[in-house]
Amino acid sequence: MGNTVTCCVSPDASPKLSRARGGGGGAAPGPDRWADAYQAAAAGGGGGGGSGSAEAESGDSDPSGGGGPHLQHISDREFPDDLALESNPSDHPRASTIFLSKSQTDVREKRKSNHINHVSPGQLTKKYSSCSTIFIDDSTVSQPNLRSTIKCVTLAIFYHIKNRDSDRSLDIFDEKSHPLTREEVPDDYYKHDPDHKHIYRFVRTLFSAAQLTAECAIVTLVYLERLLTYAEIDICPSNWKRIVLGAILLASKVWDDQAVWNVDYCQILKDITVEDMNEMERHFLELLQFNINVPASVYAKYYFDLRSLADDNNLSFLLEPLSKERAQKLEAISRLCEDKYKDLSKAAMRRSFSADNLVGIRRSNAILS
Repeated sequence: MGNTVTCCVSPDASPKLSRARGGGGGAAPGPDRWADAYQAAAAGGGGGGGSGSAEAESGDSDPSGGGGPHLQHISDREFPDDLALESNPSDHPRASTIFLSKSQTDVREKRKSNHINHVSPGQLTKKYSSCSTIFIDDSTVSQPNLRSTIKCVTLAIFYHIKNRDSDRSLDIFDEKSHPLTREEVPDDYYKHDPDHKHIYRFVRTLFSAAQLTAECAIVTLVYLERLLTYAEIDICPSNWKRIVLGAILLASKVWDDQAVWNVDYCQILKDITVEDMNEMERHFLELLQFNINVPASVYAKYYFDLRSLADDNNLSFLLEPLSKERAQKLEAISRLCEDKYKDLSKAAMRRSFSADNLVGIRRSNAILS
């Protein structure tokens, strides 16, 4: 098995099962209690069909008649790499994010227009490091800047809405059927795309009131794109608020140790009911096939793609010269991580040795008397 930690756990453990199976689930990046609760709900048949019929159709039952599930090999349960790359960008670290590909159309058109019209880029506001001065920002993959991250995430949502393929939606996310406020929704609400500032104010209000973190914003975008891929729907003017709200609700519960309860969101959005929040969360999980797993590689991919999106749209991160105190802090963090990986490698060497590592084994000196 080598270094493989999990190979054959259960037939419902893979996040890439067919949509007919309904259940799924994986380890959450946050507290295990939410992952266990969602997986328990999936095992109970809450994900769009009973588990017994799904096992009967897929042939996962024990052929010996013992009543237990047949443990498939992981290669028999997951999609091929090319299909995973094409259809599940929120699951596969090598797949291109949807929002970045949708934004490239506008970026290319803007550059082409500037070139044709001989538009000057104007004064260069971006700072560059030199031999004497190093400019760094306060946003890292482990501790992103909250304000900049929300701006990038909402810009990604804006491009999703603007460059959508169609207007496929579900009734549970329709704002006309399930309004968030008591104000009457206009009849032409589905015709007008929201601008970036409108989306930013909506998300910023939720994050400020619920005191959510920047990491939660990135996980929100992962869940949003996973929903669009799994459920085969589009985010459009008629459903974007409820889809974003459902993704934030789920991401906050998975990521934060002290999650915001559904009733707390009812205090932020005064006119929404707890029953509506619960129903929307349940449908969101079922459409995700209870797959709330966000691998570290996928999280990092979304973070750096958001930074690329910011660079393409001139959303600059606040840069400051590297001070002596900041340099010492970065050096201390680097040394701590280096010592941690050394300890992990030593522990791995104690468990087992391969022929390649026999050269580096330390042997005790022989004592001749």
